[in-house]
Amino acid sequence: MNANSSAQMLPPASSIGRLAWLKENLFSSPLNTLLTVLVSWLLVMAIPAMLDWLFLDADFTSDTAQECRQAAGACWAFIAEKHRLILFGVYPYDEQWRPLLATLVLVAALICSAIRLFWKPWLVVMWTLALIAVAVLMWGGVFGLSYVENDRWGGLPLTLILSTFGIAFAFPLGVLLALGRRSHMPAIKSLCIIYIELIRGVPLISLLFMSSVMLPLFLPEGFTIDKLLRAQIAIILFAAAYIAETVRGGLQAIPKGQYEGADSLGLSYWQQTRLIILPQALRVVIPPLVGIFIALFKDTSLVVIIGIFDLTQAAKAAIADAAWRGFSVEAYVFIAVIYFIFCFAISRYSQGLERHLDKGYQR
Repeated sequence: MNANSSAQMLPPASSIGRLAWLKENLFSSPLNTLLTVLVSWLLVMAIPAMLDWLFLDADFTSDTAQECRQAAGACWAFIAEKHRLILFGVYPYDEQWRPLLATLVLVAALICSAIRLFWKPWLVVMWTLALIAVAVLMWGGVFGLSYVENDRWGGLPLTLILSTFGIAFAFPLGVLLALGRRSHMPAIKSLCIIYIELIRGVPLISLLFMSSVMLPLFLPEGFTIDKLLRAQIAIILFAAAYIAETVRGGLQAIPKGQYEGADSLGLSYWQQTRLIILPQALRVVIPPLVGIFIALFKDTSLVVIIGIFDLTQAAKAAIADAAWRGFSVEAYVFIAVIYFIFCFAISRYSQGLERHLDKGYQR
């Protein structure tokens, strides 16, 4: 076969490459073509205006709100002035290096947990030391650090603490609930079903209100539970119910032959669940589980309704300053960027984890 004949056998340019992708995805039908043109027009109109407001016409250096209001774009000088209040809430100003360091410790622990090289037994020891360090930094009272009540915690560190502990405790509880709902013991199965359906049938806000207002009424006289701890428990119980249903779906997706094979090996129920069934079920439900984790991270903002100074409440406090009133858009854009960074990182990591675990199943 000569070069001329091989060149004649190449597919047409319209069926491969960028032109083919554009035709297939953006101009495959009259409706798609219309939508593509419409979206392109909206982007052409919106993106330049957004860039002007965000950067080109924005004010980054003004010292007063009056000067900042004269700018045609965003007033990022407001964020420069109030970023410590937004990030750390009403934590003592001179001690805000402590929540900053606690945040870095938590983020470092999360990053190490995401790297498969660190998936060793000593990871538990690392997390134990990290949590002790976070508690010492946030509370103080030792090593010469002044004591700070958790009523004064706020901002990003509090959001990370609520979401980290929420995921860490809700996940194993949700797995146990999923296994309990599939149990052959009627009492355990009924209790798990009642719990899951009851919790999933009410919004998180109602659980937060119950934990903040109603729970203290049922406690013995003289016994109290901290408001932050009550909110944390409500978040854990709420997330566990959704995780349980997601994991149950993964368990139902496992073929019956896997159970029969485990039985043929003489494995006990917990051995086959831990070694064979549960790893496969969790691999199947990684995408919905990550969706729950991202939703839980964002839902921590709901604690604002019971007076906990999370990132959203701290932003509201910054907006309430009479000297800088009127820059709420900038404040919410700032915290939206923070939420996006964490949620996008979780999403991208989950995609990489899916690709890694799916290698043995690709065709």
